Amino acid sequence: MKRALVVGAAVTVVAGGGAAFALTGDGGEAQAKGGDVKLSTASITKGDLVDTEKVQGTLTFDGEQSVWTGASGVVTWAPPQGATIERGDPLVRVQGKPVTLMYGGTPMYRTLQSGVSDGADVRTLETNLKALGYGDGLTVDKQFTSATDAAVREWQDDRGLQETGKVDSGQVVFLPGAVRVKEVKAPEGKQAAPGQPVLTVAGTRRVVHVDLEADKQDLAEKGAKVSVELPGGKVVPGRIASVGTIAESTGTEQNPKTTVDVEITLDQGAGTGRLDQAPVTVELESERRRGVLSVPIEALLALREGGFGVEVVEGSARRIVPVTTGTFGGGRVEVGGAGLAEGMKVGVPSGE
Repeated sequence: MKRALVVGAAVTVVAGGGAAFALTGDGGEAQAKGGDVKLSTASITKGDLVDTEKVQGTLTFDGEQSVWTGASGVVTWAPPQGATIERGDPLVRVQGKPVTLMYGGTPMYRTLQSGVSDGADVRTLETNLKALGYGDGLTVDKQFTSATDAAVREWQDDRGLQETGKVDSGQVVFLPGAVRVKEVKAPEGKQAAPGQPVLTVAGTRRVVHVDLEADKQDLAEKGAKVSVELPGGKVVPGRIASVGTIAESTGTEQNPKTTVDVEITLDQGAGTGRLDQAPVTVELESERRRGVLSVPIEALLALREGGFGVEVVEGSARRIVPVTTGTFGGGRVEVGGAGLAEGMKVGVPSGE
């Protein structure tokens, strides 16, 4: 028999530049042709064995969208690309007047003023005014009352706006939360007009997007843990947040590809650097075998009669046990065979 190095399911006998060797008949240390090969031992373990597959993805920010405003005129200030804008901050200034970001899920679709009622948009406005420190005694509800009017006027005064008590899309944009500027569509000096986007923004949460080949979609299960290798080699943990249900055609006519969108969120606190967008490698779980015996791949022996075995080491005694192999993963291989048990020692090259 010859000790083999196994990579995936392929077997390569160490020979030529290395050393092919055979175990001595008395079970002693193997003697190598062309040099001594010293053996060490490793344990047979029992547990889950995971096989993985690596795919390419893009590190980016979540929730990309365009920003429109009802303001008309020359843009006198725009934020730099990469800037983070939070509640109460200006998204742009048009004719010197700020268009302010407030948090909310419904766009500003009408003018809010005294007498307006029964609207979630009124509640959203009042919630933001309270969060920004306006409207002592203001009740957050769906009614635009005199207290709401007073809070609006105070807010308008602080921002250099005409104190009308009225709020419209030329003054406020509702977005779900803080945003990061991805692209400035209307830079300083350009004319802003209703219906024309002024910015492209995204959320502030880091995500990884993968265009996964449709025939590999079984690799992606919502909620599954993954590993993401960042530029520079750092590996951070993540979890699959969503898997698209609609396949999209990408690539070229000569090299067509069908993919599904996979979005991965990274664990809180994972340092991802400052790059707005970067290529990454995502390691997905392709197969998991639960509660199986496994050994390091280098413990496998290629047997003369075919198949594989391992060298079981019991004190000074050594014996060869034929094995069947299963899943490979994490540098180990699943093994089965008569007489194998968790905790047994098997021979492996020492690497010296």
